[in-house]
Amino acid sequence: MGRTVRTIAAVILIGIITFCAIIISGNLGKGLRIDITDQKLYTLSKGTRAILGKLNQPLKLRLYYTKTAARKAPDQIRYFNNYFYFVQALLEEYAGAAKDMVKLEVIDPRPYSNEEEEALRYGLRRFPMPDEEIFFFGLVLQTEFGVVKTIPFFSPDRQNFVEYDLSHLIDTAITRQKKRIGILSSLPVMGEDVTGYMAQLMRMQDQQPAPAWTIVRQLQQQYDVKKIETATEEIKDVDTLLVIHPKDLPEKTLFAIDQFVLKGGRAIICVDPRCIVDNPRRLPGQMGQSTDPTSDLNRLLRTWGVEMPADTFAGDRSLAIERQFGRDERPQKLIGFLGLTNRCVNTENIITVNLNDVRLLFAGVLRKVTSGEGSESETENEIIPLLQTTDRGNTWKVEGPWDWIRVVPERMMTYFRDGSEPVAMSYLITGRFKSAFPDGIDVPDESDESDQDKPDNEKETDDETTEKKEATKKRAGLTEASTDCAVIVIADVDFISDFDDVAYLDTVFGKATISNNSDFLLNAIEYLGGSGDLIGIRSRGNFQRPFVVVEEIRAQAEEDTAQEIARRNAEIEALRRDLEKIVASAKKGEESIVAASVEEKRREAALKIRKAERELHDIRRKRFDKIEQLGNTLQNLNTWVAPAGTLLIAIFLSIRRSLLRRRYVSHASDA
Repeated sequence: MGRTVRTIAAVILIGIITFCAIIISGNLGKGLRIDITDQKLYTLSKGTRAILGKLNQPLKLRLYYTKTAARKAPDQIRYFNNYFYFVQALLEEYAGAAKDMVKLEVIDPRPYSNEEEEALRYGLRRFPMPDEEIFFFGLVLQTEFGVVKTIPFFSPDRQNFVEYDLSHLIDTAITRQKKRIGILSSLPVMGEDVTGYMAQLMRMQDQQPAPAWTIVRQLQQQYDVKKIETATEEIKDVDTLLVIHPKDLPEKTLFAIDQFVLKGGRAIICVDPRCIVDNPRRLPGQMGQSTDPTSDLNRLLRTWGVEMPADTFAGDRSLAIERQFGRDERPQKLIGFLGLTNRCVNTENIITVNLNDVRLLFAGVLRKVTSGEGSESETENEIIPLLQTTDRGNTWKVEGPWDWIRVVPERMMTYFRDGSEPVAMSYLITGRFKSAFPDGIDVPDESDESDQDKPDNEKETDDETTEKKEATKKRAGLTEASTDCAVIVIADVDFISDFDDVAYLDTVFGKATISNNSDFLLNAIEYLGGSGDLIGIRSRGNFQRPFVVVEEIRAQAEEDTAQEIARRNAEIEALRRDLEKIVASAKKGEESIVAASVEEKRREAALKIRKAERELHDIRRKRFDKIEQLGNTLQNLNTWVAPAGTLLIAIFLSIRRSLLRRRYVSHASDA
């Protein structure tokens, strides 16, 4: 009985000691974490730590998430559970790095509770769910002096750069003024402004004006965004100018952009040799011809040191992305739809160093040029590539609009020729720029001097008045910058649009980010705006991790397939030419001989085509065999590693116990 009591007491004491050890180790090791993710998703960047180090007042962070409701919600809601744990872990890192200056509180608001009322009062987005449940996922920041900042909803399109949103929230809570962004575009990027009769017609047709682009709505959350008219004469009260698809701009607007940059203004220029989203929606009762979807700013670009050739596009077989062109068609790779990886970005520039997936749709090509009137040595501007293809990239051209009608993805991939050096699609240009209008521009002389009070002999005749109205005068400006200038040129517009599968994807909760396109533009804006702390935060990692080995196998197989297709097409063309020669050389009365020859040639062509198709089938089969072999290897590793590891540990412990037992027996016998 005594032994039984001692055993029970020992078990209870061991349980108590184990429980206390877990509690103590949990509290002591709470701040000891190891981030084993490949891209350090849970490690705070230097910029965030710098912002937290500048805090001079305590902050309170309240994370609202309906965890209880999300557990029994549909799959589209349960998707946010992992997102919530990531945000919570990141906020805990903030609280730990800021010492006692940041306090975190996680709230699970239930229906009709005080927490729900607080969330609604702060402006957090509320989504109704079945069974009277609700869904919240937002953040409220409060400072000691009553400043309140919120993230109404952690939407999927911000998941890749949630740390930037959090740091930006803290940074703006302790600073007062927003940066000013001016957007000049020939596209309705800020939404359609339809009023009057056209608005009434659209309502009758159950149509709504197109909303602002997703990227513009993101900018409006963080900056003071204003629209710049395409016929403006002066650009002022703007920190950074964003020019999107500058098509057919008047000279006075080009002069205004030129002078804005020379005065030290920062600019991001997005031009495009073929803008897919430049397809204006026809309003009810509106007629018109199709517009030219091209834009360039070469008059200014050449002065800065680069140019974009017309009807010339960047291509790279290894970067081409598959796209489905019809409901019943299989996806095919399109040479004009490129997915740039981290191999294609400038890893030495902070704008692009952490980008992993930038998608461009029919992007143009940027080439360096001389200064215009002199040799290349006279161009003192520093031109740094930001986005480019791999070493196998090359350019391809179209001869006219009819070529777009005959676009066949498989044919384009087949006839594309690999190059030997990268093709640039974006440049950062810095230096003391010179004006593209050294002599100024001619503007109408709108002198409003009245001659009503002049004597009759001094009044102007009708001819003199007409001549005066047609007279012009020179508008002069800076001919050279006195300070360093900086512009970023991107030879694509579609990459920041809402076009499907490029930057965003439609979900139940709005647009979800599927690439680093937004990151690239926001990085560029922050870089030009001079915020050194925020620039290193946003693009720390990509949650979408591709199967690199599988993609390399597929790319190699696609290359082999393209070569075989080209060889087959060449054989078919040669056979057709032979048939034409036989028919053309036939004489009267030899029709039967010609028919026999044609039939024989056709049989030969069919056999050769069948042989080529069999070779293609073998190549595709080898490709799938390699992928399947890789999958089987990974499956075997996942299946046998854990049991094998457990077995090895058991064998090791068994051998160790046997050795200890023998040593104990040996010592006992010696004693």
